[in-house]
Amino acid sequence: MAILASLIASRPSVAQSGSIEQVFASSLTVVPAENLAVSGSFYVPVYSSVSMSQGRLRADFSVTLSVHNTSETKPLVLKRIAYFDTEGKPVESYLNAPVALKPLATVEVFIAISDVRGGTGANFVVDWAATGEIAEPAVEALMVGSVGPGHYAFISQGRPIRIVGKN
Repeated sequence: MAILASLIASRPSVAQSGSIEQVFASSLTVVPAENLAVSGSFYVPVYSSVSMSQGRLRADFSVTLSVHNTSETKPLVLKRIAYFDTEGKPVESYLNAPVALKPLATVEVFIAISDVRGGTGANFVVDWAATGEIAEPAVEALMVGSVGPGHYAFISQGRPIRIVGKN
């Protein structure tokens, strides 16, 4: 676990070292000029902090959000990666303009363990699009931290945002 935490801590964060376009340039391609006919959104619950005893004690975790293009042949356009706090207020936006992921490529957003702005109910919303039929992207977050002598890591999977209740 210490090795995993060390590897994650040594990676440059988007906030510290530049934009997603700079940090993940080798994972990106040109945004398609064609109409983006297919689109979707993912909601990803994350936990930069976890209450340990009725809110009096909390454990803080680093968060790594990963967005994977699962298509072997088509680019995936990311239109928005937005981070929200427990109250639903925007904390940070990680894209200035849409970017396109190469087939099977990944981009990440890293939030340091010391950044507790998100709180116990933080979340990301990731908006994506493509020019046509495409494999649905995989979006998940890895949280890593320590509580006392123990080290912990857990994953939260993104959920497609779908409108329900309409007839």
